[in-house]
Amino acid sequence: MDSTTDLVKSISITNLANQRVAVVERVREALDLLGEAERLARAAHLGFPRLVLDDSYGCRGRPTITGEYAKRDEAEAAIVGVIDTRGWSYLLSESGLRTFMDAHAREQWNKQLAEGDVPELTAVNIEATFAQLYGTRGDMFERGVLQCFRRLSWDYKTNQPFKFGKRIIVRRLLTQGSTNHRVTDELDDLIRVFCVLDGKPEPDHRHGAYCLVSDARQARSAEAEIAYFHLRWFKNGNGHVTFKRPDLVGKMNLILAKHHPNALASETR
Repeated sequence: MDSTTDLVKSISITNLANQRVAVVERVREALDLLGEAERLARAAHLGFPRLVLDDSYGCRGRPTITGEYAKRDEAEAAIVGVIDTRGWSYLLSESGLRTFMDAHAREQWNKQLAEGDVPELTAVNIEATFAQLYGTRGDMFERGVLQCFRRLSWDYKTNQPFKFGKRIIVRRLLTQGSTNHRVTDELDDLIRVFCVLDGKPEPDHRHGAYCLVSDARQARSAEAEIAYFHLRWFKNGNGHVTFKRPDLVGKMNLILAKHHPNALASETR
């Protein structure tokens, strides 16, 4: 427990799991009382309202359940599903755990949360999930470099097909006048790798490339800058990323060479 607590300093996992147990217990008691009230009303030939359980605000993957509380198990499962989904969403956001994820991992988790496909929110499951993500953070940030490299457009001379050069051009940084989350997630992957290679703490995703671009645009600027690169965007929605640390770019190219050992050598063919 201690190692996981170190990863989530701002949240007490034990307290959150205990609160979840208390909430679920009360939900079960409430459903039992509603079921009992319905049976008593029917036996006495009294009316009883048609109750509707609408959890559509929680996650789209779980259907809305309507009707009387005869299907108690379904009602309980739906309510507990919303409780757990919201709990995982809170954990991932407030703990900073998403900081360890590359764009692919974040996309997977977003899909699971949207569909309510999450494990039971217990201390054991939280510990196991956090430990697994933390343990694979090295692989994830390397995967982030590879994903960004592979998704670059080779239609431009500044994008070198076998390595990162001084500058890259990212397509669709802006789409329909809005900042593109997918592209800024990829830039976050790049920033994360720069930080790790530079021996700096991994940045918090909540203050990443999306905020960088959005804040600059709100200030009516078409460019932004951090310690590792200068970013400028144009009316066609594309962005130019100019690297400021050639030493770290060299280290990134070593990551590419590790996964594609013949790629850099092929440039001279």
